[in-house]
Amino acid sequence: MAVIELTKDNFESTINGNDVVIVDFWAPWCGPCRGFAPIFEAASEKHANIVFAKVNTEVEQDLAGYFQIRSIPTLMVFREQVILYSEAGSLPANALDSLIEQVMGLDMAQVHKDIAEQQAQQGQA
Repeated sequence: MAVIELTKDNFESTINGNDVVIVDFWAPWCGPCRGFAPIFEAASEKHANIVFAKVNTEVEQDLAGYFQIRSIPTLMVFREQVILYSEAGSLPANALDSLIEQVMGLDMAQVHKDIAEQQAQQGQA
């Protein structure tokens, strides 16, 4: 699957409409971002069941601000609308593959249960 561009107009529908979305926050002037781009593109070709998307932080400053992106590239992984991973820095191909395996192997019913319990505890505090 090709990498798609995310904007403030399609971000929410992309996250809500897909099981797994991996987002690369980047900018055209960023050397490490340009170095990571082929790795990200290659991973998108290997994993057709996952949406790979990019956010140009120069154009989409509101999105970058909302997610408190302080350095780029930043990789963020959503599964069932839950942020499971958010880390600045580019990854080598084998580390990205490993991250994808870990995300796909998670028991999301347990993740949602844990989140609900945390929210309930915070509500009592």
